[in-house]
Amino acid sequence: MNFDAPSILAVLDRCCDTFIFPMLDNGYVYLAATRLSLYRSVTDWAMVIEVFGFSPRAGLPDTHIHTFASTLHDRDSPEKYASRKAYEDYLSNNPHNDSRFVFPISEGPWQDAMDSELVATDAKGIALRGEPLALPSYDEYEKHGIELEQPSRIQVYELCRLLADIARTKVLATAQEQRISVLPDMKQILQLEEWHHPNIVEDDRPSSSETFRQLAQVLETGDLKLYHPSKQPNTHWRNWPDGGTL
Repeated sequence: MNFDAPSILAVLDRCCDTFIFPMLDNGYVYLAATRLSLYRSVTDWAMVIEVFGFSPRAGLPDTHIHTFASTLHDRDSPEKYASRKAYEDYLSNNPHNDSRFVFPISEGPWQDAMDSELVATDAKGIALRGEPLALPSYDEYEKHGIELEQPSRIQVYELCRLLADIARTKVLATAQEQRISVLPDMKQILQLEEWHHPNIVEDDRPSSSETFRQLAQVLETGDLKLYHPSKQPNTHWRNWPDGGTL
């Protein structure tokens, strides 16, 4: 083994300093769902954090797969960069982290043609992971505690939050997608559907977070009993009201 908890936390802190570590109240992304997974082998560690949400600048809802690891798998090829220097900069600036995006909801007429932040008034359904899904009724939003910003219209981010409740496994990454940057020989040892996440905007860091200090110890030792958080989970979107407001 060539890693320990302090070195793992150092990687995560450096990613905070370069604005790569997930910020759940990211002003450009309406948060809908999250998940965290740990992978380990005798020689390597990896942490994967999935964030499903909607950025109006992206156009379509996406699931952002953040991977942090001692060694990353299947990195971008040089051909994807404008020059050799650009490729080398990518590697040197991101030695232990990679980002990948998947789009669980297909493009289609379900989005308003004049305003992509709105669901079309005549939309009947969407294609979720390639399968048709009827759009929920207005009543469903209230049942799931989602207060519509415009009672007569449904915002795309509101649809995402409802889907996170009724089709969570489909909006988050598949098992294959989740480990897209994880070495093939590594074993998943823990998966969390909720946890207490540091408030990056307030200058919290993984190394100051009880959650991530314990997760780093689990990665170092493989002992799941070392994860015994005392703080209540805060990863639900209701806890991050500033997300998507820029």
